[in-house]
Amino acid sequence: MELGLQLGYWGAQPPANGPELVTAAEAAGFDAVFAAESWGSDAFTPLAWWGSATERVRLGTSVVQISARTPTSCAMHALTLDHLSGGRHILGLGVSGPQVVEGWYGQPFTKPLARTREYVSIIRDVLARKEPVTSAGPHYPLPYSQEGATGLGKPLKPITHPLRPDIPIWLGAEGPKNVALTAEIADGWLAIYYSPRLAPMYNEWLDEGFARPGARRTREDFEIAATCQVVVTDDRAATIAGMKPVTALYVGGMGAPELNFHAQVYRRMGYGEVVDEVTELFRSGRKDEAAAAIPDEMVTETMIVGNRDEVRAGVKRWEDAGVTMLLVSCRDAEHVQSLADVVLG
Repeated sequence: MELGLQLGYWGAQPPANGPELVTAAEAAGFDAVFAAESWGSDAFTPLAWWGSATERVRLGTSVVQISARTPTSCAMHALTLDHLSGGRHILGLGVSGPQVVEGWYGQPFTKPLARTREYVSIIRDVLARKEPVTSAGPHYPLPYSQEGATGLGKPLKPITHPLRPDIPIWLGAEGPKNVALTAEIADGWLAIYYSPRLAPMYNEWLDEGFARPGARRTREDFEIAATCQVVVTDDRAATIAGMKPVTALYVGGMGAPELNFHAQVYRRMGYGEVVDEVTELFRSGRKDEAAAAIPDEMVTETMIVGNRDEVRAGVKRWEDAGVTMLLVSCRDAEHVQSLADVVLG
C-alpha cells in the first residue's frame, strides 16, 4: 500500500504548514502529494510552489475541474508542471457538480461522461505532439468553427515539447458509468468514499471499462487511489464522533438535495434512510442533529480508525479490496510520520 498526502483546497487562507507537510511526506516515504480545487485556490500552483522543494514524491491534482480550463489549457498546465518536477506529475481530473460548473464557471453541466471522454482525448493528443491538434467536438471543437467564429483559427501543436507524452491521467469518479469510463480511458481512479465492503460492485464497474475495445490499462497496471482518513488512536469512539459533522456536511449539505453525488454513494452502501434524515436535518439548519444521526458504521465504512493493530488490519482490508494508494490528510509533520510508521512500516 502506498500513501498520498492530500493537501486539499484552501479555506479562507492558505494552510500555514503546507511546506512542512510536503517535506515531511517525502521524508517519511509517501509516494505522492496531491492538491485540489473548488472555487477558491487552484490545484496546480501549490504543487509547483511546494513541490519545488521535493525531489522524489509525485505531484498530483485531486482533482482539477474540467470546466475550469479548456482541455488544451489543462494540457499546458500539465506539461509545464511535469517539466518543472522532472516527470513527477499526475493529472487528476473531475467533472465537479452542476452547482459549481453552472454557478461558478457559467457552463452547462450536461453530458459529463461525453465531455470527459473528449477532454481526455484532446489532452492526450496535445501531449503526444504528433500533429496539430483537431477535434470534431461537439464539446471542445478545434479549431473553433461554431457561432461567432472568424474562420481564422488553425490547428496547432504545443510549442513546448512535453517531457513525457503519457503523463498519467487519473479520474475522480463515483457512479458506475463514470468508474467504467475511468477504467477505459484513464491510468488510475481517484475514489472518494470508497468502501472495501463494496469491492465486488466496484470491480464489476471497472471490469466493464477494462473490457472495452481500446482500453488503456488492465487491472494489473491500473492505480486505485482512495481518499481515506486514517487515524491511529486508543479513543476510537471519540474520534468517530468527531468525524460525524464532516460526513453530515457532505451527505446532507453538498450539492442540491435532488443531485448530491456524495449522497448517492452512501445510498449505494445501503444508508438511504440515513441520507434522507441527515439531508432534511442539515438543510433545515439543524447541523448538530444531522451529525448525531450518522451511525458509527457509516463513518468507519470509508475510514480507518483504531489503535496500531486495528489500523494495520484496516489497511490490509483496503489493500485486499484493490486499493493501491490511500490519500490521507495530516495535521502536522508528526501526524505524517506516525501514519508512515504504521502503514508503511
